[in-house]
Amino acid sequence: MKSYTLPDQNGRFGQYGGSFVAETLVHALDELRLAYDKYRNDPEFLKEFAYELKHFVGRPSPVYHARRWSEELGGAQIWFKREDLNHTGAHKINNCIGQILLARRMGKPRIIAETGAGQHGVATATVAARYGLECVVYMGSEDVRRQASNVYRMKLLGATVVPVDSGSRTLKDALNEAMRDWVTNVENTFYIIGTVAGPHPYPMMVRDFQSVIGDECLEQMPAETGRQPDYVVASVGGGSNAMGIFYPYIEHQDVSLVGIEAAGEGLSSGKHAASLNAGAVGVLHGNRTYVIQDDNGQIIETHSISAGLDYPGVGPEHAWLKDSGRARYECIDDNEALAAFHACCRIEGIMPALESSHAIAYAQKLAPTLPKDKIILVCLSGRGDKDMHTVADFSGISL
Repeated sequence: MKSYTLPDQNGRFGQYGGSFVAETLVHALDELRLAYDKYRNDPEFLKEFAYELKHFVGRPSPVYHARRWSEELGGAQIWFKREDLNHTGAHKINNCIGQILLARRMGKPRIIAETGAGQHGVATATVAARYGLECVVYMGSEDVRRQASNVYRMKLLGATVVPVDSGSRTLKDALNEAMRDWVTNVENTFYIIGTVAGPHPYPMMVRDFQSVIGDECLEQMPAETGRQPDYVVASVGGGSNAMGIFYPYIEHQDVSLVGIEAAGEGLSSGKHAASLNAGAVGVLHGNRTYVIQDDNGQIIETHSISAGLDYPGVGPEHAWLKDSGRARYECIDDNEALAAFHACCRIEGIMPALESSHAIAYAQKLAPTLPKDKIILVCLSGRGDKDMHTVADFSGISL
Protein backbone atom coordinates (compact mmCIF):
# COMPACT_ATOMS: atom_id res chain seq x y z
CA MET A 1 0.00 0.00 0.00
CA LYS A 2 1.17 3.55 -0.73
CA SER A 3 1.49 5.79 2.32
CA TYR A 4 0.89 8.91 0.21
CA THR A 5 -2.81 9.47 0.84
CA LEU A 6 -3.92 12.69 -0.85
CA PRO A 7 -6.57 13.83 -1.59
CA ASP A 8 -8.32 14.28 1.76
CA GLN A 9 -11.96 13.30 2.26
CA ASN A 10 -13.10 16.50 0.58
CA GLY A 11 -11.03 15.84 -2.51
CA ARG A 12 -8.38 18.44 -1.63
CA PHE A 13 -4.69 18.35 -2.49
CA GLY A 14 -3.66 21.12 -0.12
CA GLN A 15 -5.61 24.16 -1.34
CA TYR A 16 -6.37 22.54 -4.70
CA GLY A 17 -9.11 20.24 -5.96
CA GLY A 18 -12.47 20.04 -4.23
CA SER A 19 -15.85 20.16 -5.90
CA PHE A 20 -17.19 23.48 -7.22
CA VAL A 21 -20.30 22.51 -9.17
CA ALA A 22 -23.92 23.47 -9.67
CA GLU A 23 -26.33 22.06 -7.12
CA THR A 24 -27.87 19.89 -9.83
CA LEU A 25 -24.62 17.90 -10.04
CA VAL A 26 -24.04 17.38 -6.32
CA HIS A 27 -26.19 14.24 -6.19
CA ALA A 28 -24.49 12.73 -9.24
CA LEU A 29 -21.04 13.35 -7.77
CA ASP A 30 -22.05 11.97 -4.37
CA GLU A 31 -23.40 8.86 -6.10
CA LEU A 32 -20.16 8.48 -8.05
CA ARG A 33 -17.96 9.03 -5.00
CA LEU A 34 -19.85 6.44 -2.94
CA ALA A 35 -19.68 3.91 -5.79
CA TYR A 36 -15.95 4.45 -6.25
CA ASP A 37 -15.35 4.18 -2.49
CA LYS A 38 -17.21 0.87 -2.58
CA TYR A 39 -15.43 -0.67 -5.56
CA ARG A 40 -11.91 0.82 -5.63
CA ASN A 41 -10.62 -1.92 -3.31
CA ASP A 42 -13.21 -4.57 -4.15
CA PRO A 43 -11.41 -7.81 -5.14
CA GLU A 44 -13.85 -8.70 -7.92
CA PHE A 45 -13.70 -5.20 -9.42
CA LEU A 46 -9.90 -5.18 -9.32
CA LYS A 47 -9.76 -8.68 -10.79
CA GLU A 48 -11.95 -7.67 -13.74
CA PHE A 49 -9.97 -4.44 -14.23
CA ALA A 50 -6.68 -6.38 -14.30
CA TYR A 51 -8.16 -8.94 -16.73
CA GLU A 52 -9.31 -6.24 -19.16
CA LEU A 53 -5.98 -4.43 -18.96
CA LYS A 54 -4.16 -7.63 -19.86
CA HIS A 55 -6.48 -9.20 -22.45
CA PHE A 56 -8.19 -6.17 -24.02
CA VAL A 57 -5.65 -3.35 -23.64
CA GLY A 58 -2.55 -5.53 -24.00
CA ARG A 59 -0.73 -4.59 -20.80
CA PRO A 60 1.89 -4.45 -19.51
CA SER A 61 3.28 -1.99 -22.03
CA PRO A 62 7.07 -2.35 -22.34
CA VAL A 63 9.84 0.07 -21.45
CA TYR A 64 12.20 0.71 -24.37
CA HIS A 65 15.78 1.98 -24.47
CA ALA A 66 16.15 4.69 -27.11
CA ARG A 67 19.71 3.52 -27.57
CA ARG A 68 20.61 5.18 -30.89
CA TRP A 69 19.21 8.54 -29.83
CA SER A 70 20.95 8.34 -26.44
CA GLU A 71 24.27 7.61 -28.16
CA GLU A 72 23.76 10.43 -30.64
CA LEU A 73 23.01 12.92 -27.84
CA GLY A 74 26.03 11.74 -25.88
CA GLY A 75 24.62 12.01 -22.36
CA ALA A 76 22.03 10.29 -20.19
CA GLN A 77 20.21 7.17 -21.37
CA ILE A 78 16.66 7.84 -22.60
CA TRP A 79 13.99 5.22 -22.02
CA PHE A 80 10.36 5.28 -23.18
CA LYS A 81 7.34 3.84 -21.40
CA ARG A 82 5.46 2.63 -24.49
CA GLU A 83 1.83 3.63 -23.88
CA ASP A 84 1.58 4.06 -27.65
CA LEU A 85 1.45 0.25 -27.91
CA ASN A 86 -1.82 -0.02 -25.98
CA HIS A 87 -5.05 -0.91 -27.77
CA THR A 88 -6.35 2.37 -29.31
CA GLY A 89 -2.82 3.80 -29.30
CA ALA A 90 -2.55 5.77 -26.06
CA HIS A 91 -2.77 5.72 -22.26
CA LYS A 92 -6.40 6.89 -22.29
CA ILE A 93 -7.79 3.35 -22.50
CA ASN A 94 -6.52 2.50 -18.98
CA ASN A 95 -8.85 5.00 -17.35
CA CYS A 96 -11.76 4.29 -19.68
CA ILE A 97 -11.72 0.59 -18.78
CA GLY A 98 -11.84 1.46 -15.08
CA GLN A 99 -14.67 3.96 -15.44
CA ILE A 100 -16.78 1.80 -17.76
CA LEU A 101 -16.61 -1.06 -15.23
CA LEU A 102 -17.83 1.39 -12.58
CA ALA A 103 -20.61 2.67 -14.87
CA ARG A 104 -21.88 -0.88 -15.40
CA ARG A 105 -21.98 -1.52 -11.66
CA MET A 106 -23.91 1.73 -11.20
CA GLY A 107 -26.46 0.70 -13.84
CA LYS A 108 -25.75 3.62 -16.21
CA PRO A 109 -26.53 2.62 -19.84
CA ARG A 110 -25.45 5.90 -21.46
CA ILE A 111 -21.83 7.10 -21.58
CA ILE A 112 -20.65 10.63 -22.39
CA ALA A 113 -17.13 12.02 -22.72
CA GLU A 114 -15.17 15.02 -23.92
CA THR A 115 -12.06 14.82 -26.05
CA GLY A 116 -9.36 17.09 -27.48
CA ALA A 117 -6.82 15.03 -29.40
CA GLY A 118 -9.51 12.41 -29.92
CA GLN A 119 -7.67 9.60 -28.13
CA HIS A 120 -9.90 9.76 -25.06
CA GLY A 121 -12.95 9.87 -27.32
CA VAL A 122 -11.73 6.83 -29.24
CA ALA A 123 -10.95 4.98 -26.00
CA THR A 124 -14.39 5.82 -24.58
CA ALA A 125 -16.14 4.75 -27.79
CA THR A 126 -14.08 1.55 -27.75
CA VAL A 127 -15.05 0.49 -24.23
CA ALA A 128 -18.68 1.50 -24.83
CA ALA A 129 -18.72 -0.77 -27.88
CA ARG A 130 -17.02 -3.49 -25.82
CA TYR A 131 -19.94 -3.48 -23.39
CA GLY A 132 -22.80 -2.45 -25.69
CA LEU A 133 -23.50 0.96 -24.16
CA GLU A 134 -24.67 4.16 -25.85
CA CYS A 135 -21.85 6.66 -26.30
CA VAL A 136 -21.84 10.42 -27.01
CA VAL A 137 -18.54 12.31 -27.37
CA TYR A 138 -18.23 16.11 -27.29
CA MET A 139 -15.36 17.61 -29.26
CA GLY A 140 -14.46 21.19 -30.13
CA SER A 141 -15.04 21.86 -33.81
CA GLU A 142 -11.42 23.03 -34.20
CA ASP A 143 -10.28 19.68 -32.83
CA VAL A 144 -12.76 17.88 -35.10
CA ARG A 145 -10.90 19.52 -37.98
CA ARG A 146 -7.43 18.74 -36.56
CA GLN A 147 -8.27 15.14 -35.65
CA ALA A 148 -10.49 13.99 -38.53
CA SER A 149 -9.18 10.43 -38.49
CA ASN A 150 -10.06 9.99 -34.80
CA VAL A 151 -13.54 11.42 -35.41
CA TYR A 152 -14.08 8.76 -38.06
CA ARG A 153 -12.76 6.06 -35.71
CA MET A 154 -15.27 7.10 -33.04
CA LYS A 155 -18.12 6.94 -35.51
CA LEU A 156 -17.00 3.51 -36.73
CA LEU A 157 -17.15 2.35 -33.11
CA GLY A 158 -20.78 3.47 -32.88
CA ALA A 159 -20.36 6.74 -30.99
CA THR A 160 -22.17 9.98 -31.74
CA VAL A 161 -19.64 12.82 -32.09
CA VAL A 162 -21.01 16.27 -31.24
CA PRO A 163 -18.91 19.22 -32.55
CA VAL A 164 -18.82 22.21 -30.18
CA ASP A 165 -18.67 25.64 -31.82
CA SER A 166 -18.56 27.85 -28.72
CA GLY A 167 -15.51 29.62 -27.29
CA SER A 168 -12.17 28.52 -28.73
CA ARG A 169 -13.85 25.36 -30.12
CA THR A 170 -11.30 23.14 -28.32
CA LEU A 171 -11.09 20.87 -25.26
CA LYS A 172 -12.30 23.42 -22.68
CA ASP A 173 -15.50 24.00 -24.64
CA ALA A 174 -16.08 20.29 -25.20
CA LEU A 175 -15.85 19.73 -21.45
CA ASN A 176 -18.36 22.54 -20.83
CA GLU A 177 -20.89 20.88 -23.15
CA ALA A 178 -20.35 17.45 -21.62
CA MET A 179 -21.03 18.92 -18.17
CA ARG A 180 -24.29 20.45 -19.47
CA ASP A 181 -25.34 17.07 -20.87
CA TRP A 182 -24.61 15.36 -17.56
CA VAL A 183 -26.72 17.88 -15.62
CA THR A 184 -29.63 17.16 -17.96
CA ASN A 185 -29.32 13.35 -17.95
CA VAL A 186 -27.89 12.42 -14.54
CA GLU A 187 -30.20 9.48 -13.92
CA ASN A 188 -29.07 7.29 -16.83
CA THR A 189 -25.71 8.84 -17.82
CA PHE A 190 -22.14 8.23 -16.69
CA TYR A 191 -19.59 10.91 -17.57
CA ILE A 192 -16.12 9.51 -18.27
CA ILE A 193 -13.73 12.42 -17.75
CA GLY A 194 -10.45 11.77 -19.51
CA THR A 195 -7.99 13.63 -17.34
CA VAL A 196 -7.06 14.21 -13.68
CA ALA A 197 -9.15 17.39 -13.51
CA GLY A 198 -12.80 18.10 -12.79
CA PRO A 199 -14.63 17.87 -9.46
CA HIS A 200 -13.82 15.26 -6.81
CA PRO A 201 -13.62 12.22 -7.13
CA TYR A 202 -12.42 12.46 -10.78
CA PRO A 203 -8.82 13.64 -10.17
CA MET A 204 -8.28 10.81 -7.68
CA MET A 205 -10.17 8.19 -9.68
CA VAL A 206 -8.44 8.89 -13.01
CA ARG A 207 -5.06 8.96 -11.25
CA ASP A 208 -5.73 5.61 -9.62
CA PHE A 209 -6.70 3.96 -12.90
CA GLN A 210 -3.72 5.49 -14.73
CA SER A 211 -1.19 4.63 -12.01
CA VAL A 212 -0.81 1.22 -13.63
CA ILE A 213 1.71 3.04 -15.85
CA GLY A 214 4.05 3.90 -13.01
CA ASP A 215 3.39 0.68 -11.11
CA GLU A 216 4.69 -1.28 -14.10
CA CYS A 217 7.73 1.00 -14.41
CA LEU A 218 8.66 0.36 -10.77
CA GLU A 219 9.11 -3.31 -11.68
CA GLN A 220 10.34 -2.93 -15.25
CA MET A 221 13.13 -0.38 -14.79
CA PRO A 222 15.11 -2.36 -12.17
CA ALA A 223 14.66 -5.49 -14.30
CA GLU A 224 16.07 -3.69 -17.36
CA THR A 225 18.60 -1.28 -15.83
CA GLY A 226 19.21 -2.53 -12.31
CA ARG A 227 17.62 0.51 -10.68
CA GLN A 228 14.97 3.21 -10.88
CA PRO A 229 15.43 6.17 -13.26
CA ASP A 230 16.94 9.48 -12.20
CA TYR A 231 14.23 11.46 -14.00
CA VAL A 232 10.64 10.68 -14.95
CA VAL A 233 9.36 13.04 -17.65
CA ALA A 234 5.82 13.35 -19.04
CA SER A 235 3.73 15.88 -20.97
CA VAL A 236 1.04 17.78 -19.03
CA GLY A 237 -2.20 19.14 -20.40
CA GLY A 238 -4.83 18.14 -17.89
CA GLY A 239 -2.17 15.71 -16.75
CA SER A 240 -3.43 12.11 -16.70
CA ASN A 241 -0.48 10.39 -18.36
CA ALA A 242 1.92 12.36 -16.17
CA MET A 243 -0.01 11.63 -12.99
CA GLY A 244 -0.22 7.96 -13.95
CA ILE A 245 3.55 7.63 -14.14
CA PHE A 246 4.36 10.17 -11.37
CA TYR A 247 2.06 8.84 -8.63
CA PRO A 248 3.90 5.57 -7.85
CA TYR A 249 7.21 7.50 -7.86
CA ILE A 250 6.16 10.29 -5.45
CA GLU A 251 7.66 8.47 -2.46
CA HIS A 252 10.89 7.71 -4.35
CA GLN A 253 12.53 10.98 -3.36
CA ASP A 254 15.69 10.32 -5.39
CA VAL A 255 13.64 10.28 -8.62
CA SER A 256 13.04 13.74 -10.12
CA LEU A 257 9.56 14.26 -11.57
CA VAL A 258 9.33 16.69 -14.49
CA GLY A 259 6.08 17.67 -16.21
CA ILE A 260 6.21 19.38 -19.61
CA GLU A 261 3.62 21.97 -20.56
CA ALA A 262 2.90 23.37 -24.01
CA ALA A 263 4.58 26.75 -24.59
CA GLY A 264 2.85 27.01 -27.97
CA GLU A 265 4.30 30.01 -29.79
CA GLY A 266 6.17 31.06 -26.61
CA LEU A 267 5.04 32.20 -23.16
CA SER A 268 5.64 35.86 -24.06
CA SER A 269 3.34 35.55 -27.09
CA GLY A 270 0.32 34.71 -24.94
CA LYS A 271 -0.41 31.83 -27.33
CA HIS A 272 0.37 28.84 -25.10
CA ALA A 273 -1.24 26.31 -22.74
CA ALA A 274 1.15 26.52 -19.77
CA SER A 275 -1.17 26.79 -16.77
CA LEU A 276 1.45 25.96 -14.14
CA ASN A 277 4.13 28.22 -15.60
CA ALA A 278 2.00 31.18 -16.65
CA GLY A 279 -1.39 30.78 -14.96
CA ALA A 280 -2.87 31.80 -11.61
CA VAL A 281 -4.96 29.98 -9.03
CA GLY A 282 -8.63 29.88 -9.89
CA VAL A 283 -11.59 27.54 -10.39
CA LEU A 284 -12.23 25.71 -13.66
CA HIS A 285 -14.49 22.76 -14.43
CA GLY A 286 -15.33 22.06 -10.82
CA ASN A 287 -11.91 22.21 -9.16
CA ARG A 288 -9.48 24.77 -7.78
CA THR A 289 -6.16 24.74 -9.62
CA TYR A 290 -3.85 26.80 -11.81
CA VAL A 291 -5.78 28.41 -14.66
CA ILE A 292 -4.85 30.61 -17.61
CA GLN A 293 -7.02 33.66 -16.98
CA ASP A 294 -7.08 37.43 -17.24
CA ASP A 295 -7.11 39.92 -14.35
CA ASN A 296 -10.89 39.54 -14.10
CA GLY A 297 -10.74 35.76 -13.80
CA GLN A 298 -11.98 35.17 -17.33
CA ILE A 299 -10.48 32.16 -19.13
CA ILE A 300 -8.00 33.08 -21.85
CA GLU A 301 -7.91 31.06 -25.07
CA THR A 302 -4.96 28.71 -25.25
CA HIS A 303 -2.80 27.44 -28.10
CA SER A 304 -0.72 24.35 -28.76
CA ILE A 305 0.15 22.40 -31.87
CA SER A 306 -1.00 19.44 -29.78
CA ALA A 307 -4.79 19.23 -29.35
CA GLY A 308 -4.45 17.13 -26.20
CA LEU A 309 -2.41 19.83 -24.42
CA ASP A 310 -4.60 22.72 -25.58
CA TYR A 311 -6.38 23.25 -22.23
CA PRO A 312 -6.37 26.30 -19.90
CA GLY A 313 -6.17 24.35 -16.62
CA VAL A 314 -4.36 21.43 -15.04
CA GLY A 315 -5.18 18.64 -12.61
CA PRO A 316 -5.16 19.82 -8.95
CA GLU A 317 -2.67 17.16 -7.88
CA HIS A 318 -0.15 18.63 -10.31
CA ALA A 319 -0.77 22.05 -8.74
CA TRP A 320 0.01 20.55 -5.35
CA LEU A 321 3.13 18.75 -6.64
CA LYS A 322 4.37 22.06 -8.08
CA ASP A 323 3.80 24.06 -4.90
CA SER A 324 5.24 21.34 -2.67
CA GLY A 325 8.33 21.13 -4.85
CA ARG A 326 8.00 17.38 -5.40
CA ALA A 327 7.68 17.92 -9.15
CA ARG A 328 8.82 20.70 -11.41
CA TYR A 329 7.17 21.85 -14.60
CA GLU A 330 8.99 23.05 -17.71
CA CYS A 331 7.80 24.22 -21.14
CA ILE A 332 8.40 23.13 -24.71
CA ASP A 333 7.14 25.17 -27.68
CA ASP A 334 5.55 24.02 -30.93
CA ASN A 335 8.77 24.10 -32.93
CA GLU A 336 10.73 22.10 -30.33
CA ALA A 337 7.99 19.48 -30.10
CA LEU A 338 7.78 19.15 -33.88
CA ALA A 339 11.56 18.79 -34.17
CA ALA A 340 11.53 16.04 -31.53
CA PHE A 341 8.67 14.31 -33.36
CA HIS A 342 10.73 14.16 -36.56
CA ALA A 343 13.89 13.08 -34.74
CA CYS A 344 12.11 10.26 -32.91
CA CYS A 345 10.64 9.00 -36.19
CA ARG A 346 13.97 9.13 -37.99
CA ILE A 347 16.31 7.86 -35.25
CA GLU A 348 14.19 5.34 -33.33
CA GLY A 349 11.55 4.33 -35.85
CA ILE A 350 8.81 5.39 -33.42
CA MET A 351 6.16 7.95 -34.33
CA PRO A 352 5.09 9.68 -31.10
CA ALA A 353 1.95 11.71 -30.53
CA LEU A 354 2.52 15.46 -30.51
CA GLU A 355 1.59 15.44 -26.81
CA SER A 356 4.37 12.93 -26.10
CA SER A 357 6.72 14.86 -28.38
CA HIS A 358 6.79 17.69 -25.84
CA ALA A 359 8.16 15.33 -23.18
CA ILE A 360 10.59 13.76 -25.64
CA ALA A 361 11.82 17.22 -26.67
CA TYR A 362 12.65 18.03 -23.05
CA ALA A 363 14.49 14.73 -22.62
CA GLN A 364 16.42 15.55 -25.80
CA LYS A 365 17.55 18.83 -24.19
CA LEU A 366 18.21 17.34 -20.75
CA ALA A 367 20.19 14.23 -21.75
CA PRO A 368 23.36 15.95 -23.06
CA THR A 369 23.70 17.87 -19.76
CA LEU A 370 23.94 14.65 -17.72
CA PRO A 371 26.52 11.85 -17.39
CA LYS A 372 26.03 8.73 -19.51
CA ASP A 373 25.10 6.59 -16.49
CA LYS A 374 22.01 8.70 -15.69
CA ILE A 375 18.58 7.48 -16.80
CA ILE A 376 15.65 9.52 -18.11
CA LEU A 377 12.31 7.69 -18.35
CA VAL A 378 9.80 9.39 -20.66
CA CYS A 379 6.12 8.51 -20.76
CA LEU A 380 5.45 8.07 -24.47
CA SER A 381 1.75 8.60 -23.92
CA GLY A 382 0.49 7.83 -27.42
CA ARG A 383 1.29 7.23 -31.05
CA GLY A 384 1.33 9.91 -33.71
CA ASP A 385 -0.89 8.53 -36.48
CA LYS A 386 -3.62 10.96 -35.45
CA ASP A 387 -1.27 13.93 -35.91
CA MET A 388 -0.20 13.34 -39.52
CA HIS A 389 -2.36 16.12 -40.96
CA THR A 390 -1.28 18.58 -38.25
CA VAL A 391 2.40 17.80 -38.80
CA ALA A 392 1.99 18.05 -42.58
CA ASP A 393 0.11 21.37 -42.35
CA PHE A 394 2.68 22.81 -39.95
CA SER A 395 5.47 21.68 -42.29
CA GLY A 396 3.77 23.07 -45.39
CA ILE A 397 3.23 19.64 -46.93
CA SER A 398 0.08 18.61 -48.78
CA LEU A 399 -1.12 15.06 -48.09
